[in-house]
Amino acid sequence: MQNPNDQIEQQLFTLLRRTQAIHVQTSSGEVELERSAYGILCLIADEGPHRLGAIAAAFRLDPSTITRQVQAVVRLGLAAKTVDASDRRASLLSLTDEGRVAIGEARAHRRRMLDAILADWTLDERTAFMTALTRFNRTIDDWDAHDAVPD
Repeated sequence: MQNPNDQIEQQLFTLLRRTQAIHVQTSSGEVELERSAYGILCLIADEGPHRLGAIAAAFRLDPSTITRQVQAVVRLGLAAKTVDASDRRASLLSLTDEGRVAIGEARAHRRRMLDAILADWTLDERTAFMTALTRFNRTIDDWDAHDAVPD
């Protein structure tokens, strides 16, 4: 019997490709959001203003990569940097009104697409899928990425 983890890895890669396709198909509204911009804006919309270092850590990316991506959303007027009152050397990234509208429209469009994709699924099936995805994401968050992965 094949190791289920082999199939999970394959399905995760398929999911990654499918979510990229959903991203492309759900670009709507006046502002077309790049995938990185969408992620940053969702993080801030869900959790509130963040320091750039915290955004980099959330995505497990180098701060220089996040800095370029943040500059793009600031340039578009979707987010603004302000001085962090708790440490005036640092800045916080928060949504602008335009950013709130853009992320709201993008999410609504994606959720309508998910409604259509999952229309044939029962409520129990959708709930079980959401529960499994939530647990998987929580497990990844709890996992120490610095632990060595066995060969």
